[in-house]
Amino acid sequence: MFTGIITDVGRVIDIRREAKGDARLKIATKFQLAETPLGASIACAGCCLTVVEKGGDWFAVDVSNETLSKTTLGGWAAGDKVNLERPLKMGDELGGHLVTGHVDGVAKVIAITPDGDSRRITIEVPAHLARFIAAKGSVAVDGVSLTVNDVIGASFGVNIIPHTQTVTTLGGLKSGDPANVEIDLLARYVARLNENPTP
Repeated sequence: MFTGIITDVGRVIDIRREAKGDARLKIATKFQLAETPLGASIACAGCCLTVVEKGGDWFAVDVSNETLSKTTLGGWAAGDKVNLERPLKMGDELGGHLVTGHVDGVAKVIAITPDGDSRRITIEVPAHLARFIAAKGSVAVDGVSLTVNDVIGASFGVNIIPHTQTVTTLGGLKSGDPANVEIDLLARYVARLNENPTP
């Protein structure tokens, strides 16, 4: 589990494509990796991935063809910046919201406008995810916990304050860019319960 509070912006330094369609990604980070054992999880742009190799200032993850095809990771290139977060420990401060690292879909940035010192970003999600997004609810975009301002159809708006612009990749988003989206965990279960009400 994660909180959506980004603790480092890493950088893709190598991508090795495997014959069967999988890939091994090597990501540079400022994390103290001595404390991160092989097999540990790190959220990379909102995707929970397993550390399979590491050096002093980098770690590697294996990414399945399924993940490459269902997230933005399939379009990554060396040099791309990546939001990183270590998993939540019992007793840690929960500054964002509960995030699983299981991306629900790839959304698209459709508008960016200034709003004071913030940037108001409008994001369109795949139609099947629209019912899970609620005004004043939570959503994770590229792993960042955000509060939804408003919802119109399959689009929702969020404000990105200057601090978040600086310490995550969201400050570099442009209209037309894809973004990983994870819906709120509670919304997922409420929807499931409504599909199969108890008799």
